[in-house]
Amino acid sequence: MRVLVAGSTGVIGSRLVPLLDAVGHEVVGLARSADRATGSIVTADALDRDGLARAVAEAAPDAVVNLLTAIPAALDPRHLARDFAVTNRLRTEGTRNLYEAAERAGATRVLAQGLAYAYQPADGLADEDAPLWTDHTPKQFAPVLRALMELERLTAGAGGLVLRFGHLYGPGSAYAPDGSFTAQVRAGKVPVVGGGHATLSFTHADDAATALVAALDKEATGALNVVDDTPVTMGEFLPEYAGMLGAPAPKRAPAALARLAVGSWGVAFMNGLRGAGNTRARLRLDWRPRYASWRDGIGAPGDTARAA
Repeated sequence: MRVLVAGSTGVIGSRLVPLLDAVGHEVVGLARSADRATGSIVTADALDRDGLARAVAEAAPDAVVNLLTAIPAALDPRHLARDFAVTNRLRTEGTRNLYEAAERAGATRVLAQGLAYAYQPADGLADEDAPLWTDHTPKQFAPVLRALMELERLTAGAGGLVLRFGHLYGPGSAYAPDGSFTAQVRAGKVPVVGGGHATLSFTHADDAATALVAALDKEATGALNVVDDTPVTMGEFLPEYAGMLGAPAPKRAPAALARLAVGSWGVAFMNGLRGAGNTRARLRLDWRPRYASWRDGIGAPGDTARAA
C-alpha cells in the first residue's frame, strides 16, 4: 500500500515512517519543509489548499495518515488556546484540505490522530461512547476541543478512523529526557494540585505507530482509544516520576492557589482529567501496547528520562 503520512517528522510520524517501510508499505512523508525529513517526501503547507493538492497528487497515495500538528515544545496552560492556534487550524482547515486532496488522488483509507483525554470528567475509565468535555469546558481548552471535534467529523465524513491517543511520550515528546515537562519536574516546578485526581492514560509513540499500522488494513471507522493498560492518577505519577529522575519530591498546592498560576485548564489537567480504556482498540485492531505501563516505556533502552 502507498501511504502518505502528513506530519511525518513529528513525534509519532518519525516512529511511524520506518515501521511502515519495514512491514512493506511504500511511504511518502508530507512535511512543511525537507529540513528534518528522511526518505521519500513531498513538501507543502496544509493550510495552502492549492499547494497541498499538488503535493498529494504527486504522492498518489492509497491511504493517508493525518498527524498534522504544530504544538510548541513547551506549553503555557494559561495560554493554551494561543499555543494551539495553528494546530487548531491544521485540525480543521488543514484536515479539510488534506481529505479533499486525498479523495481527488484516489486514496481509500484515512486515519487521523485524536486525543483520549478530552472526555467529560466522570468516574471510571472512558470508552469511546463517553461524552467529550462539552459541559463546563475550561476556557483555554474550549477551542482545542472544538477543533478536535471538527477533525473527528471530517474524518468520519471521509469514512476514516480517528485514533485517540493518550498522554504521548517517547523521543521528541514533553516526557523525553530533553522534554519540557521532564525539565520542569527536574526543577521541582510541578506540584501535585489539589488531590492530584486527574487520571492519566499514556501512549508511547511506538505504540501509537503500531496501532496506525494495524488500522491501515482494518475496516474500523469512528474513533478508538489507543492507550496503555495502566492508568495512573497525577498524585501517584508525579512523585514516582520525580523519583525516576532523581528530582525533588513534588510539593502540594491547593487548587484555588494553583489556578492563579496555571489557570483553569492547568488545574483541570492536574486534578480533573478522565482516563480512557483500550478494550475496543484491542478487539477491532487486534492490537496490544508494547508498553503496557508508562513505567516500562519510560525505562526502555534509549528512551528513558533517567538517562539524561
